[in-house]
Amino acid sequence: MITFGGFSAVLLGIRQAAGGRSSSIDRYLFKTLLTQILVLTAGSLLPLLLALYGISETWVWRGSALLFAMPMLGLLLTYPYRRLKAVGKGPPPIVFAIVVVLGSAAILAMLASIFGGFGHQPAVYITALLINFLTTAFAFIRALDVIMQEPA
Repeated sequence: MITFGGFSAVLLGIRQAAGGRSSSIDRYLFKTLLTQILVLTAGSLLPLLLALYGISETWVWRGSALLFAMPMLGLLLTYPYRRLKAVGKGPPPIVFAIVVVLGSAAILAMLASIFGGFGHQPAVYITALLINFLTTAFAFIRALDVIMQEPA
């Protein structure tokens, strides 16, 4: 996950070294993706950290789910507004559908399952992380298309 962020920074640097300028959307996409990557990374480490403190398994998953869901849902649900404010237009419909809707739905389903006591808490948590990782990877590929375009 962290590799995405580093690779994005290198590409932005190469683009600027070649004489291209970074636009407001380039900077916005880079910052947004890097933030989501860091939240996903923290979410990946949370269960291990909580387990090391001897917290019961049920509360490891409940705590991890809540601590991961709050910032990630905040990022996903405010993405269209933040993008509109930063660059003057909202996300393309496919990005909205995959990143915002699918990512948010996976997190909400995870919360319902873990707090509803439906079982398989580790699998449910990891599935939500994986879905959001894949939606972020999709957003990363789309952002690369935007970042690497020749300036008009």
